[in-house]
Amino acid sequence: QVRLVESGGGLVQAGDSLRLSCTASTPFFDNYAMGWFRQAPGKERELVAAISQIGGTYYADSVKGRLTISRDNAKNTVTLQINNLKPEDSATYYCAAVQPIKRSAIPQDQDAYDHWGQGTQVTVSS
Repeated sequence: QVRLVESGGGLVQAGDSLRLSCTASTPFFDNYAMGWFRQAPGKERELVAAISQIGGTYYADSVKGRLTISRDNAKNTVTLQINNLKPEDSATYYCAAVQPIKRSAIPQDQDAYDHWGQGTQVTVSS
């Protein structure tokens, strides 16, 4: 079982930036594709960014241009940089991991992910 621990959330103002981090408890971190999802109250969980084993990335259209996902395999960490935060970015952000067969795969379906963190809360005030 892979344990994922998110950090970096908090209360910020609109226009601020935030960096979320997720650390995985596995020595085989580079075998995993990683995703960042978010869920706001009353809404479904949605994928905002994902990164493949070899560094390919995916961004949801709603956040494209403001988010950057990256990974550091030496530190077993994936980070999500969010710039120009908006009140609608307020949500619980979850890190997730999956071992796809293809190293270039970037799963976008949340059901594809096998391991999930507990989430970190981001609240953006206007």
